[in-house]
Amino acid sequence: MRRPLFLSAAVALLATALTAGCSSPGSGTASGAEEVKVALITSTSGPLASYGEQYLRGFEAGLDHATDGTGAVDGVEITVLRDDDGGDPAKGVSLAKKRIGQGVPIIAGSVVSGVATQIAPVAAQNKTLYISGPAATDALTGVNRYTFRSGRQTYQDVLTAKNILGGSKGKKVVVLAQDNAFGQANAAAVKSVLGTGGTTVSEVLAPPAATDLTPVASKVTAARPDMVFVAWAGDTAQSMWSTLDQQGVLDAATVVTGLDSRASYPVFGKAREKVTLLAHYVPGAADTPEAEAMRTYFKAKKWEEDLFTPDGFNAAQMVVEAVRAGGAKGDTDAMVKALEGFSFSGVKGPNTVRAADHVLLQPTFQAQFTAEGAPRVARTFPAEQVAPAETRIG
Repeated sequence: MRRPLFLSAAVALLATALTAGCSSPGSGTASGAEEVKVALITSTSGPLASYGEQYLRGFEAGLDHATDGTGAVDGVEITVLRDDDGGDPAKGVSLAKKRIGQGVPIIAGSVVSGVATQIAPVAAQNKTLYISGPAATDALTGVNRYTFRSGRQTYQDVLTAKNILGGSKGKKVVVLAQDNAFGQANAAAVKSVLGTGGTTVSEVLAPPAATDLTPVASKVTAARPDMVFVAWAGDTAQSMWSTLDQQGVLDAATVVTGLDSRASYPVFGKAREKVTLLAHYVPGAADTPEAEAMRTYFKAKKWEEDLFTPDGFNAAQMVVEAVRAGGAKGDTDAMVKALEGFSFSGVKGPNTVRAADHVLLQPTFQAQFTAEGAPRVARTFPAEQVAPAETRIG
């Protein structure tokens, strides 16, 4: 069986040069076969390179599954061009403009919110379909009619936390995060979702470069919260968890944080059994046909499924649906119409692209660590239970 064709940036440029005289990007190849090119712009270097690799592997498996191993839909070959944005918004925009200039009608990816939010308006200006990757910023939802998302958003994480908390009237919630865009966005989302109905929400934001986190833990303790919502990333995570445990925070309140990738599991140390996990995905969480297909593909490749592999798998399914509608000409308007309201079974379960604002409605999970140190699903929240309030595009 034919497999999806994945090209590095260098090889892609050579391929473009060799075929320029006999076909235009997105319409055909040197042999005359019809094709559509898809640019995957995500991080394969930089601080979130592991997330980008998870996404790319998921995409490869998803494309194989959605095309029955052919790499084509309705006779149209899907050629995938990989580009590394390095987590740099300027580089991401430059790559997007380059691919658009080459006639590529579909861009997918980026695990970095700052990159995705910069690519989205470029895609809209050029009427190019953009399917963002794991980037969680709420700002992408409804930003324009050409932008969709293949993963969850922060609002869905917070709604998961709300369901975990249960009745919140009269309770105190503290958001513990770093004082950067990621941390501030999480604090704002928690206030928006939980800061109603008699719930008090405050925040403790730590300097991103801080290594002594005892003062931060002391501030959390002083607030006497019922729940602590932790949004943290980077090399100080292990120190942060250890400090919270030493300062008694984990025993005094329900502490909720997002499950990260496999490599992060040891970071929790002895604190892991005291932490409640909200999870976009838990490896092994579902047994859908898509999950089984992904695992079969991964087993052959000797890969392990991880936090963001479903996002890549979803993206491939959405690309195939878009190409089915847009054909070899890459009719973007037809692609957009096809994806609005598109419902499909994914790795995690049922997904729906909400037509009004392009949010991807999907299930989420509550998880906890086992004694062996691996997470397991404690509860599954259906898509409608963690659906963000509807917005309007633009």
